[in-house]
Amino acid sequence: MTDASFETQTTPGEAQFGDYVALLKPRVMSLVVFTAAVGLLAAPGAIHPFVAFFAVLCIAIGGGASGALNMWYDADIDRVMKRTSRRPIPSGRVAPEEALAVGLTLSGFSVIMLGLATNWAAAALLAFTIFFYAVVYTMWLKRWTPQNIVIGGAAGAFPPMIGWAAVTGGISLESVLMFGLTFLWTPPHFWALALFMKSDYEEAGVPMLTVTHGRRATRRHIFAYTFPLAALAIGTAFTSIGGPLYLAVAVLMNALFVKGAWDILRRDEPLAEADAYRVEKRYFTFSLLYLFLHFGALLAEAALRPWGLGGW
Repeated sequence: MTDASFETQTTPGEAQFGDYVALLKPRVMSLVVFTAAVGLLAAPGAIHPFVAFFAVLCIAIGGGASGALNMWYDADIDRVMKRTSRRPIPSGRVAPEEALAVGLTLSGFSVIMLGLATNWAAAALLAFTIFFYAVVYTMWLKRWTPQNIVIGGAAGAFPPMIGWAAVTGGISLESVLMFGLTFLWTPPHFWALALFMKSDYEEAGVPMLTVTHGRRATRRHIFAYTFPLAALAIGTAFTSIGGPLYLAVAVLMNALFVKGAWDILRRDEPLAEADAYRVEKRYFTFSLLYLFLHFGALLAEAALRPWGLGGW
């Protein structure tokens, strides 16, 4: 999941509504909302449509809260990196203490309201997700180890589990598989980004794999990760949340994903300036479509199942 900024045309010190929206990382939040909704709708059991909507809203707010806490703590890094230098805090439009207050307030609100609306198991998972992203990943892993995105990727993988728990009150194999799909997808997705943003991470002192081990090792890691990811993604087709439609999508998308990783692995450096990192950028963009179509297929299977058309 990408930490893209939501830019507004304001001058330093002039915070507007869009700047506070930007603190919540809305593009990241959109993926959180989608995967959480799929987890909720694929879960067995009934839930009132209003409660379902409110549950997903709470999960989205919790995801946004963790984004605000991330921006508060990472303001020093964001100032250095070109990709993030126009975010609200480094640009001076939002004060750090304001971002911290927004993050903490929304964290408490989202967890409590989700617990009251659904159950406390789902609320506990949301609370742990916020803690994991803001503390374990942002404050510890990101600046300490090149495996930061491998372990830290768990934070972005929890939303479908939370959605599932909102309906069922617990965890099951199916929700763990949805977690695993996003968890194993995150490293190749982010490492592809890191390949063409390596200088940003170097200047900021972030020990991404591209900085500590080099681009060639990073390409090998991307390729290696596609195989357990493909096995898990295709295997999910044969569980209660899968079916023929999902299987077709999984087989096609994973074949293309492995092929894309192979193209990255075998390309030579340096390329002509016009071609530099074109393969990585294309793979990074495709990885977003990859995850969207997998969860979209799971959603389609859930929608077809009541009609006797989804599943096996």
